[in-house]
Amino acid sequence: MELIDYQRYIEENGFANRETSKYFVSWVKTFLSSHFSEMLTNQDKLMQFISSLELNEKIESWQCDQARKAVELYINMFLNNKETGASSNKETTVNHHGILEKVKTALRLKHYAYRTEKTYLNRISGYLKYCEFNNKGIENSKSVKSYLTYLAVKKNVSSSTQNQVFNAILFLFKYVLEKNLEDIQDSVRAKGKKNLPTVLSIDEIKLLFKQVEGTKSLMLELIYGAGLRVSELTRMRVMNIDFDNKHIIIKDGKGGKDRIVSLPIKLKDDLRVHLSKVKELHNKDLGLGFGDVYLPQALSRKYPQAGKEWIWQYVFPSGNLAIDPRSGKTRRHHVLDQTVQKFMRQAVKGAGFAKRATVHTLRHSFATHLLMSGVNIREIQELLGHKSVETTMIYTHIMRELSEVPRSPLDML
Repeated sequence: MELIDYQRYIEENGFANRETSKYFVSWVKTFLSSHFSEMLTNQDKLMQFISSLELNEKIESWQCDQARKAVELYINMFLNNKETGASSNKETTVNHHGILEKVKTALRLKHYAYRTEKTYLNRISGYLKYCEFNNKGIENSKSVKSYLTYLAVKKNVSSSTQNQVFNAILFLFKYVLEKNLEDIQDSVRAKGKKNLPTVLSIDEIKLLFKQVEGTKSLMLELIYGAGLRVSELTRMRVMNIDFDNKHIIIKDGKGGKDRIVSLPIKLKDDLRVHLSKVKELHNKDLGLGFGDVYLPQALSRKYPQAGKEWIWQYVFPSGNLAIDPRSGKTRRHHVLDQTVQKFMRQAVKGAGFAKRATVHTLRHSFATHLLMSGVNIREIQELLGHKSVETTMIYTHIMRELSEVPRSPLDML
């Protein structure tokens, strides 16, 4: 009966569909029938269980991942909810670690990005500490209102930060606490500012690129030349570059959208040379028993060996192998966004600009320079991947700033 309740629980909460849920139940059934020492905690039992599966040559890696998710969901979510009861109205001090573990499990089963996972856990942790310090119940919408107001008034956070906190708490309520978050319209919200983005002139762009060389130069030039977000550059795969058709396919960009951008002709040769070096590195990793890159969960289950194929490798891989924090596998991840941002700061400093310019400034400059050269605003919207043309229209204001303006009357005296 308990496993039937478990299956209903994961289906109703969207952690697995009807087809997949039966496999989750099967893994949990196998886990429960295994013999473990009574001294072990549930987490220790899980680790021992997965280790035994990994030693079984008949069980593939994607099945081990599925088994891990099934048992984590059973231990961290289903059992905890069953123990506390669905009508958990008591507002007592909560076990932060237990709740955060359930949030982590839910995020991973929903296939959220690792960066989003860390951000949500951090934001939710702040909310839990606030509630504990002020003796407020975490399941009370009034506590959420109070916390958002506190962030806006006392901590003076930006509107984007407050919205991020709200989305994290909304996830907590929906998938962990299983409660509806009531209307919080009367909470104080941080006001957003509409600032014009910084844009570099053509001459400044040329000067900037003189401050970097090699792969660093290639990365910054590609961001500017194709109007990429930094995450789109670092997560780019070999298969996304089409040299023959002179374009780059951006997969799963902001908002989960795909789009096609132009591949700068000027960078084709440099990019080919760069990829030949990356392929040598990949072959070396394969020779050492590694070379398996991260793939989205659905793909890794359907094509368990695809992660070792050349086409799936990152165009800009990390210089070091590292342990994947989710799967525990040793892999070569892509270069970090922070790394690109760091050498961009160094280039800006070397160029001596008296303005604040970031990696994203290159994307703003790309759009503005295209607009100044006569490219249609709608086409620029498509290239940037903006949902609304209203977002793209901001570059018309910048273009007017950079264009020739009437002489000041003071200069006429």
